Amino acid sequence: MREKLFKNKAKLLLVIGMVILLACVRAFENQLFYDPFSVYFKNDYLNLAFPEYRALPLLFSMAFRYVLNAFFSLAIIQVLFKDWSLTKFATVLYALFFVLLIAAFFLLITYSDSHNNFVLFYIRRFLIQPLFLLLFVPAFYYQRLAKKS
Repeated sequence: MREKLFKNKAKLLLVIGMVILLACVRAFENQLFYDPFSVYFKNDYLNLAFPEYRALPLLFSMAFRYVLNAFFSLAIIQVLFKDWSLTKFATVLYALFFVLLIAAFFLLITYSDSHNNFVLFYIRRFLIQPLFLLLFVPAFYYQRLAKKS
């Protein structure tokens, strides 16, 4: 009983630690990442043209941020479910979604005018926030429950 309680405390502390690290990525975003769209989307972006940006630094910055969020999210998934096959599957999903989202993001800012701002806002949101974690954890939990019954 005592070991189970300690194991759950350790699991909880690890998850809380990873969530704090995710929050730190968000808290220090202005210092860590190049993102001219951050200020753009804080204003009345529906009526503004896209800001000036440098494509390569923006790509690397968004990729770095996505990888940091994905790493901490995958660590949370591994701690919660203790299933390497599930973590590998989530890793493949993260990689696939990154390729699709980053391509869509750069296609929109390169070849689209500002009437697609709302779509761009949400694509960027999925790239810079750990939203997939909020989708994957309940889905994997439900899958685990379905397997047991």
